[in-house]
Amino acid sequence: MDTLCGSGELGSKFWDSNLSVHTDNPDLTPCFQNSLLAWVPCIYLWVALPCYLLYLRYHGRGYIILSHLSRLKTVLGVLLWCVSWADLFYSFHGLVHGRAPAPVFFITPLVVGITMLLATLLIQYERLQGVQSSGVLIIFWFLCVVCDIIPFRSKILSAKAEGEISDPFRFTTFYIHFALVLCALILACFREKPPFFSTKNVDPNPYPETSAGFLSRLFFWWFTKMAIYGYRHPLEEKDLWSLKEEDRSQMVVQQLLEAWRKQEKQTARHKAAAAPGKNASSEDEVLLGAQPRPRKPSFLRALLATFGSSFLISACFKLIQDLLSFINPQLLRSVHPPAHYTLLTSPLSPPHSVLIRFISNPTAPSWWGFLVAGLMFLCSMMQSLILQQYYQCIFVTGLKFRTGIIGVIYRKALVITNSVKRASTVGEIVNLMSVDAQRFMDLAPFLNLLWSAPLQIILAIYFLWQNLGPSVLAGVALMVLLIPLNGAVAVKMRAFQVKQMKLKDSRIKLMSEILNGIKVLKLYAWEPSFLKQVEGIRQGELQLLRTAAYLHAISTFTWMCTPFLVTLITLWVYVYVDPNNVLDAEKAFVSVSLFDILRLPLNMLPQLISNLTQASVSLKRIQQFLTQDELDPQCVERKTISPGYAITIHSGTFTWAQDLPPTLHSLDIQVPKGALVAVVGPVGCGKSSLVSALLGEMEKLEGKVHMKGSVAYVPQQAWIQNCTLQENVLFGQALNPKRYQQALEACALLADLEMLPGGDQTEIGEKGINLSGGQRQRVSLARAVYSDADIFLLDDPLSAVDSHVAKHIFDHVIGPEGVLAGKTRVLVTHGISFLPQTDFIIVLADGQVSEMGPYPALLQRNGSFANFLHNYAPDEDQHLEDSWIALEGAEDNEALLIEDTLSNHTDLTDSDPVTYAVQKQFMRQLSALSSDGEGQGQPAPRRRLGPSEKVRVTEAKAHGVLTQKEKAEIGTVELSVFRDYAKAVGLCTTLAICLLYVGQSAAAIGANVWLSAWTNDAMVDNRQNSTSLRLGVYATLGILQGLLVMLSAMAMAAGGIQAARVLHQALLHNKIRSPQSFFDTTPSGRILNRFSKDIYIIDELLAPVILMLLNSFFNAISTLVVIVASTPLFTVVILPLAVLYTLVQRFYVATSRQLKRLESVSRSPIYSHFSETVTGASVIRAYNRSRDFEAISDTKVDANQKSCYPYIISNRWLSVGVEFVGNCVVLFAALFAVIGRSSLNPGLVGLSVSYSLQVTFALNWMIRMMSDLESNIVAVERVKEYSKTETEAPWVVEGSRPPKGWPPRGEVEFRNYSVRYRPGLDLVLRDLSLQVHGGEKVGIVGRTGAGKSSMTLCLFRILEAAKGEILIDGLNVADIGLHDLRSQLTIIPQDPILFSGTLRMNLDPFGRYSEEDIWQALELSHLHTFVSSQPAGLDFQCSEGGENLSVGQRQLVCLARALLRKSRILVLDEATAAIDLETDNLIQATIRTQFDTCTVLTIAHRLNTIMDYTRVLVLDKGVVAEFDSPANLIAARGIFYGMARDAGLA
Repeated sequence: MDTLCGSGELGSKFWDSNLSVHTDNPDLTPCFQNSLLAWVPCIYLWVALPCYLLYLRYHGRGYIILSHLSRLKTVLGVLLWCVSWADLFYSFHGLVHGRAPAPVFFITPLVVGITMLLATLLIQYERLQGVQSSGVLIIFWFLCVVCDIIPFRSKILSAKAEGEISDPFRFTTFYIHFALVLCALILACFREKPPFFSTKNVDPNPYPETSAGFLSRLFFWWFTKMAIYGYRHPLEEKDLWSLKEEDRSQMVVQQLLEAWRKQEKQTARHKAAAAPGKNASSEDEVLLGAQPRPRKPSFLRALLATFGSSFLISACFKLIQDLLSFINPQLLRSVHPPAHYTLLTSPLSPPHSVLIRFISNPTAPSWWGFLVAGLMFLCSMMQSLILQQYYQCIFVTGLKFRTGIIGVIYRKALVITNSVKRASTVGEIVNLMSVDAQRFMDLAPFLNLLWSAPLQIILAIYFLWQNLGPSVLAGVALMVLLIPLNGAVAVKMRAFQVKQMKLKDSRIKLMSEILNGIKVLKLYAWEPSFLKQVEGIRQGELQLLRTAAYLHAISTFTWMCTPFLVTLITLWVYVYVDPNNVLDAEKAFVSVSLFDILRLPLNMLPQLISNLTQASVSLKRIQQFLTQDELDPQCVERKTISPGYAITIHSGTFTWAQDLPPTLHSLDIQVPKGALVAVVGPVGCGKSSLVSALLGEMEKLEGKVHMKGSVAYVPQQAWIQNCTLQENVLFGQALNPKRYQQALEACALLADLEMLPGGDQTEIGEKGINLSGGQRQRVSLARAVYSDADIFLLDDPLSAVDSHVAKHIFDHVIGPEGVLAGKTRVLVTHGISFLPQTDFIIVLADGQVSEMGPYPALLQRNGSFANFLHNYAPDEDQHLEDSWIALEGAEDNEALLIEDTLSNHTDLTDSDPVTYAVQKQFMRQLSALSSDGEGQGQPAPRRRLGPSEKVRVTEAKAHGVLTQKEKAEIGTVELSVFRDYAKAVGLCTTLAICLLYVGQSAAAIGANVWLSAWTNDAMVDNRQNSTSLRLGVYATLGILQGLLVMLSAMAMAAGGIQAARVLHQALLHNKIRSPQSFFDTTPSGRILNRFSKDIYIIDELLAPVILMLLNSFFNAISTLVVIVASTPLFTVVILPLAVLYTLVQRFYVATSRQLKRLESVSRSPIYSHFSETVTGASVIRAYNRSRDFEAISDTKVDANQKSCYPYIISNRWLSVGVEFVGNCVVLFAALFAVIGRSSLNPGLVGLSVSYSLQVTFALNWMIRMMSDLESNIVAVERVKEYSKTETEAPWVVEGSRPPKGWPPRGEVEFRNYSVRYRPGLDLVLRDLSLQVHGGEKVGIVGRTGAGKSSMTLCLFRILEAAKGEILIDGLNVADIGLHDLRSQLTIIPQDPILFSGTLRMNLDPFGRYSEEDIWQALELSHLHTFVSSQPAGLDFQCSEGGENLSVGQRQLVCLARALLRKSRILVLDEATAAIDLETDNLIQATIRTQFDTCTVLTIAHRLNTIMDYTRVLVLDKGVVAEFDSPANLIAARGIFYGMARDAGLA
């Protein structure tokens, strides 16, 4: 380099240490200034350029119009270029005139000139690519200014020294250059207008980062606006920014899908390539070894292909940050371990050993100290900023992982075959989405540790070796030995976690069943049995939690003591190996901090490994789901068909799953265009399967199916979405008022709309909860009518509605005169009365077509169809005629329709037994798909409602919405919540934990102060004397600190488990005792959420968060204590820094807390929409709406992301702010050490600076934990809220228990009895007075809403009297406990509800009856043959909701329960649509024989069952209308006569 500067006018050396270092007034040589210093910015720009240009090429955002700012920047660039050329020409001028300037005077202006020209061109190129603020150029101009400051100073100094300016031209050009560069830097900080063609900012709330300037992005200033806004008002959804284009679900999912499709194609190609090789000779196979395993498409590769680039960028940031943290421990080192890395302590990072040397060397010039302090600050800031960029990048990638995975799973769920669906519950599929996708998101921040941890370890050991020589190996060996220990603890904890998850799942599943069947539990007084089951599971769960928590405390202890023991052993070895080894401040503190830096990666490894194993399990599960079979879209040929036909099947054989026998075989069916075809046949013959086969839902084994035209499908069980009634009918089509009105009218929905609170804008709950079965079916039908398709597949839509409504619908919709006349209609039905009006009939038997043809033809044929008709309808003709005439004659046809509107069951006035002939099992589900599968974190499905819900309608009128939307809490959490939790933990425990922490901090400070005193010993003499004493005390203090930490962790664990137990118990006991009305108005998902999510937080998250908060709080306090004690000057800056810190903290906590709440509120709709989709997949596919539903799901995911992104940014914003405060602490601690160096010893400086380096971390962590605590303690608030709701009357009233054997006779008397469902609603029964004698059989009839079911609910005190009383055998039921009452009555409810567990448990949960009794009851209820045929017998496992039994069998199980209880009073809420005639007759016969001496109250829907009863009670609008024997009532020609006439019985 010296030759470049030549011997000319510069004639200086390149480097001169006397001039630059060993002086009180440092300067650089002119040669250095003119060469290297001037080239630094140029080198930077040339290196950065290629990558930057490549980036710009692919990320253009449209051009920006030429603005004044842009013009000015360009002018400056051109001027700078001119100045450089002027310098160059001046050198040539000198050359021409015989002065030979040094080569550097030609090279530097040339290099600088070209670079300036490049910068100018870059300004314009960026403008054309739409860059609003250029980071590359800001850094370039900044470097230019920094590198010019030194010549700026030295030129003035040399002019002052010499008294004249030696080279006026270059002197002038330099200062012009400097001024221009400074202006360029200032201008570069302003940002340009948005690009011309950008999405015309239609966005009301665009994402500010896209238009933020470079500095604003670097420091995350663009978030400040939201932070301040969130501090002033609680944030709401409308305040959130829109997502950036590339973060939207649609983009992310599309990319991932493409990558996954590529994988699938490769696999297919691979298979195809492998296939021809199959016929190779066996000899070859032996040679080649076993066949290679079939390759599966790899989801991991797809993920890498999609998100690999983001990972590379984050890896670059991480690498720079890692290297920065080692810039040179000899010079400086500050490490801010990222927040989630550390569990307990923060590393003591080494101060500047240069600083220590500087303090120990009194002769050193003081600018050294200031320079070092400045460098420390600069380096810390660089590291903070890069680290935050790294986190921002990695967390966003993690979020994209989740988005992509959710989208891909959603799309797959729409196309999986039924056999796949049957193999897994909805809950399990939702789990893939909620749990497994989340795992990937959690893994993202750890992934870079795979390479970063080894790098940090190697570097740390290298520097330690430099510092202490081989004695380091002792410490490193100890650390390595501790890794397997930590690993073993992690493995053990993992095992506990798996066990505990199993228990938790079974507890949640049981809770879900309890909530679904809560009414049955109340009616049977079975709560204690289930309470005991839940508490048993909970006991085991807490036991495991406790063990895991203690293990955790032990691992914490090793964590705390590791750095300590390592330092101790190393120093001990170092001091004892060689008596000449002296421990001075520099060695001690640098080693302590290096060991700390080493501890992090070592401790992260076990965590990384466990996260990786979890993610790999999730990966397998996702991959397996994604490779499942899909429905074959080509199964049904949609394009061509023989002319004149709408549907044809040629020798079709279909099955539900490849491994099952075919359900339908050799079908040959042709349906002409516009025909109305009825499909009939006995239960289970394959009618619904036929419809599914036409939709392509079944797997086609052979044959051809053609279907031309669009399809509308009405499934047997109506699938209703959770949205308004209108949206359910429109189903994504545009509103055409005329057609819409017509659809509602035809489907008899107008009367219902009048009764619904918000008309067609009423929100319908999950699974159509606030509609009756009939209404749901009609809405489903209206959807089909509105869709105006070509082909209508109607799977028994008439079974769920009352017979007169069925007639109305047939006449107005399906029949020859209906709205759909002229369309092709395939109607599965049991309504024999409609068959004469159909064009032709397909009779199925055992999956085959037994007969086919028009009605008259089939009757003449005398085949199975004709027999079937004669058996069930001997006098069919006259009856049918009568009943229809009677119906049509009724003046108030409308009133008849209203009847059905609220009925939750097919209600009275059936045309005749015929309609019920082979009443379809309306509840029968085609697949064992448990539509109630309940996954973690997914709101549970709500129950089918009982009669008590009818009232919902009246109630909702007031509200307009059915269930109040769950609110996100707003504002700070009240102190009372913290108090509640402290009480639950136990006040003594709480106090003990705090005291232990104080002790631990004291011990830590003590140990470090002792170390600093020890290092000062060295100064007394060349040898240290009291080494063993020093080591002993140091060791004691360190171990003491570890023990105290362990004790406090154990105390916290014990307290946390205690709190979890207390809170869960209160919640459980309250919920089991809540009145039925609570469950009617609260979605079970909401209650279940308390039991799953909130209890999980209390169990596993709260205690560790509190521990970490205490830890970082005491850390921060002890840091301040140490710094103030060693450099008292520091007190001056504490106040301003504290103010800044509290400001940041206040803004952050308010905003991030609200963001977190918004995030959790917007998360559950994703999962509930998903489970809704999975349940209704066949309907969605039939209407060809898959695309729209994918879009809806994407929108829901985006709504959730909208709060995730700002939350991630809020953490970055906080870290930048807090780390700035922390870095200031470091700066001032170092500065004051330099200023007061005369009075300080090196040991104290080492102590004070190394403590100051930890402070950033402690402060950052403290805020993070505070806000975590706030958002998690909300769980306590929510659990408390549901533990304090009102409960029903006591189960047992001591001192007022009924006598044994009560009731002896079974007399029931109502006296002036009135009741309402809930306060503020109308009375449902008014002044009811009647007496039923013991042993009487009474039928209760009445129109829908007359109060029949309410009457029975009052008997069981599910509803409490508004006035009046009920006496049973003279005893007022209101005076005794609920269980004493309910256990003496028996009900056979309308919906047969079973619980998962053994059959024995379902019959006798308390184990009160003997084996013989149970078999006897099964014999009488006709289940004996079924149960004895099961290998498990009475221990036959019923699945959730009894899904593995048919509805009829479930009804018989309920009968068996009643037979077992044998109480004097039996209430029968007659089941309707669910049951076929045969089962019904069995039940009626058993009741007549077995309960002949009991009082029987039957709510009848079919009059023929009660015609032989003693008396019939007719209710009308809550009052007794008629009460007499059936014969007298018919003779009286009143209401009952009318009903009997309608039913063809009079």
